[in-house]
Amino acid sequence: MIKTGIDLIRTNRLAEVDPAIRERFIKRVFTPTEQKQARGDLESLSGIFAAKEAVSKVLGTGIGKVAWQEIEIIHAPSGEPSVQLHGKASEVAQQKGLRHWSVSITHDGGLAAAVAVAIGELS
Repeated sequence: MIKTGIDLIRTNRLAEVDPAIRERFIKRVFTPTEQKQARGDLESLSGIFAAKEAVSKVLGTGIGKVAWQEIEIIHAPSGEPSVQLHGKASEVAQQKGLRHWSVSITHDGGLAAAVAVAIGELS
């Protein structure tokens, strides 16, 4: 079984938000590791946001049934992103038999896009 999800976001959305609101949003949505790796770069955070949305689509839950920080996008030193699931997101993936994940993020022309793919066995 293969499941896919995709998301697209304008990278200027975070820049247009009041700085105090943006700071609260970043703390609510992104894990401390994601924040550290992005180093405050709003374009990077937009790509991570798109990846989280894409993963939630693979899970079939959207955001709400799983929390933002239960889907974590970690970048290797090479820059390659990977998916780490926690809490309810991990439970949903296990229930659906989704075991192996891949995610790709791209930026161009003020947009960030992400595709997530999960492979597993039909349950």
